[in-house]
Amino acid sequence: MGSVADGVIVFLANYLPYFVVAGLLFWLWRSKAEVGLRLQVGTMALFSGLVARFGVAEIIRLFYHRPRPFVYHSVSKLFSESSYSFPSGHTIFFFALAAAVYFYNPRAGNWLFVLAAVIGVARIAAGVHYPSDILAGAILGIITAYIMVKLVGPVLAKFLKTN
Repeated sequence: MGSVADGVIVFLANYLPYFVVAGLLFWLWRSKAEVGLRLQVGTMALFSGLVARFGVAEIIRLFYHRPRPFVYHSVSKLFSESSYSFPSGHTIFFFALAAAVYFYNPRAGNWLFVLAAVIGVARIAAGVHYPSDILAGAILGIITAYIMVKLVGPVLAKFLKTN
């Protein structure tokens, strides 16, 4: 691939995630919803993403050690990754974030799902993930967010008095 295409892939895989988080924070800040609801959505999104990434993904990686595609296949990696490949940490985090937002605001959640998918596909194109890493990350991220919103959401709503 040419250097421009490689640069786009690296941007989408490594730097777009920062813009997604910044965009979510900006959207929450500018939203006309009451402060308590904005805090609830933001907290649930962040909490779901962190539990998915540093809980679910890391527990799976303790037991399943899948090397990155560039280790055994002749794919060119566009940047270095050293952890195990399955499931994708980026994908599980951003799909959990998107799903948590979706449960409160489907329109915003759909935009975040699209961006999460773009990040996942870019990580395949960069040679650091298999498609199944991305698919598993997406599914597990959505399931984690669903569980977090159902279990923690009502407690957080009472604490923030948003119901």
